[in-house]
Amino acid sequence: MRFVRQFDCHEAAIRAYVRRLIPSRIDADDVVQEVAVVLWEKLDDFDEEGNFRSWAFSIARFKALAWIRDKGRQNMVLDMDVVSTLADEAERDESDLERQRHALRSCLKKLPAEQRRLVANAYHRDARMEDLAASSGRSAAGFYQWLYRTRQILLECIQRQLASEANK
Repeated sequence: MRFVRQFDCHEAAIRAYVRRLIPSRIDADDVVQEVAVVLWEKLDDFDEEGNFRSWAFSIARFKALAWIRDKGRQNMVLDMDVVSTLADEAERDESDLERQRHALRSCLKKLPAEQRRLVANAYHRDARMEDLAASSGRSAAGFYQWLYRTRQILLECIQRQLASEANK
C-alpha cells in the first residue's frame, strides 16, 4: 500500500520527467512502466525519511539513459551527453513545473463543469476536435477559438496564482 500511495502521488511528475528525455510517448510509457517495476522491487531499499520523487527520478534517469543507449545503437536518438544535460535540467525544473501543475489544477477547478470537461477532452489522446466542436454546439473554427480563449484564461489564472505564491 505504501508503494501505491507514493507512486500514485508522483506518477505524473515521473512521467513528465521521462517524456522530456524520451521522444516517443509510447516509448516513454514503456520506460515509466519499467521504472515502476524497479521502484516496486527496490522499495525495501528506500529510506522512509527520504524523498521518493528524487529516488524515483534517479531510477527514471537510469532507465531512460538505458533506453537511449539501446536506441542509440540504431542511431535514432540524441547523444548521451546531451540527454544527460537534459536530465539535469529536467530535475532542476521539476519544482517549478510541479507548482505550475498545481496552479493549473486549481484554475481548472474554477471553470464551469462543462468547460472543464471540454478542455479535458480536447487533450485526450484520441480527441477529435470536430467531434468536440459538434458536441459543444460550435463549428470547428469556433471551437478552436473558444479553446484558445479558455487557455488564455487559464494561463492568466496560473500566472496570478504563481505570482501570489511568490509574494508570500
